[in-house]
Amino acid sequence: MRTLHFGLRVTDLQRSLAFYTALGYQVLGTVPETEFGSLTMLALPGDEFVTIELVHDPGNTAGLGTNRLNHFVIKVESMADTVAELAARGVQAQTPGSPDGSADFLTTWLTDPDGNRIELVQWPPGHADGLSAADWP
Repeated sequence: MRTLHFGLRVTDLQRSLAFYTALGYQVLGTVPETEFGSLTMLALPGDEFVTIELVHDPGNTAGLGTNRLNHFVIKVESMADTVAELAARGVQAQTPGSPDGSADFLTTWLTDPDGNRIELVQWPPGHADGLSAADWP
């Protein structure tokens, strides 16, 4: 098994699309009408598969506050370059820091228009592309 993608309920589709495209995501497709609302499928450049599905139902925002996730994580190659590029697109990130005090393992946080938290991670050289059992010896 593996994670395919996750759905984020959003209150304003155009505002969320502006944010996620500024972050670097691209729209791969849409499904205009489902029982959940409209679906917009997003992926980062170079990703073969959808990783985020924006779920928008303008008539059903009452439960939105309780139906969000804690956060999701995006791997970046260079934290400094990414934060600068995002700032140029109007997306503000917190000041990056290092969970282990090193100069090459960095994380930062940003928040989308609906309050969903996104963690950016720059792995140290030689680290796998994602978390694995090797991270918990």
